[in-house]
Amino acid sequence: METIIEEYSPGAVARAGEIIRRGGLVAFPTETVYGLGADAMKEDASSKIYAAKGRPSDNPLIVHIADMDSLNVISEDIPDAAYKLAQRYWPGPLTMIFRKKPIVPDMTTGGLNTVAVRMPDCPAALDIIRSGGGFVAAPSANTSGRPSPTCAEHVIEDLKGIIDMIVDGGPVSIGLESTIVDMTGKIPLILRPGYITEEDIRHVAGDVATDPGVLSAVSDKERPRAPGMKYRHYAPKASMVVVEGDNDRVVSYINGRIKELESEGKKCGVISSEDNKNSYICGIIKCAGARNRSDEVARNLYRILREFDKEDVAMILSESFNGGTGSTAVMNRLLKAAGHNIIRV
Repeated sequence: METIIEEYSPGAVARAGEIIRRGGLVAFPTETVYGLGADAMKEDASSKIYAAKGRPSDNPLIVHIADMDSLNVISEDIPDAAYKLAQRYWPGPLTMIFRKKPIVPDMTTGGLNTVAVRMPDCPAALDIIRSGGGFVAAPSANTSGRPSPTCAEHVIEDLKGIIDMIVDGGPVSIGLESTIVDMTGKIPLILRPGYITEEDIRHVAGDVATDPGVLSAVSDKERPRAPGMKYRHYAPKASMVVVEGDNDRVVSYINGRIKELESEGKKCGVISSEDNKNSYICGIIKCAGARNRSDEVARNLYRILREFDKEDVAMILSESFNGGTGSTAVMNRLLKAAGHNIIRV
């Protein structure tokens, strides 16, 4: 398949909308990561997303909308707290889960009776959603399990020749996927952390809880209730370990372990904080940002993982990035990328 690649423009939006309306696949930017869009109301179109990504079909898709009226078309039993959150955080990096109406195909929701909905805060995304019919299913535009794409180049690496079109809107502003909140229970339940934090949600909606699976492995026997919960995600080709503990011990352990691996002829990478970037004496060192600047780490993480892929490293050792606003989201992605391989020193 020949993949059309165009910079964001009115003409590109029109062509992208036409492709989506006829059942094709278009990758486009959002403020979080690039999404792979298809008509959420067409069973066959949603099935093409799973095939293009190599994504398990029980992993639900997020339906992207461009106005509040669309929410009521596909969702029911919408609580007051959801309207409050939408008023504050839509458009924005917040996905909410509701009971779905029959109009939404089961293929789009991974067979669940709920639907995940988001209104992105990105002019290109909103324009393409409107042009494509108003309901666009769009998981991250990458091969399933790989680091999510934060620029068009990453999409081209994974999906050129597989999908119909890529709209290049430049690098994204956030770099991690949206916060996902289940609104079907008594109180909002965070299933995937993101830029919108638990504290942010509590401030608007009152009581809120976070699913225990956010920072732990989910059993393969469980059906995922939201994207990113069950399967290994955001993963580089190399093996990866997160090292946690006293700062000096973390640096000492990483230096010692990489010396051992390099003596065996293995190329290794280090994901470092700004504080420690000059403390490592071996390996390919990449600084993700200051430990107390989770937004900076989030913007850099997936790019760093993809760079390590290009450099063909065999092992990646990463510092832990606990602490600071938004660190839960960063740690969720790090642990998923490492397959929950963590060493405490």
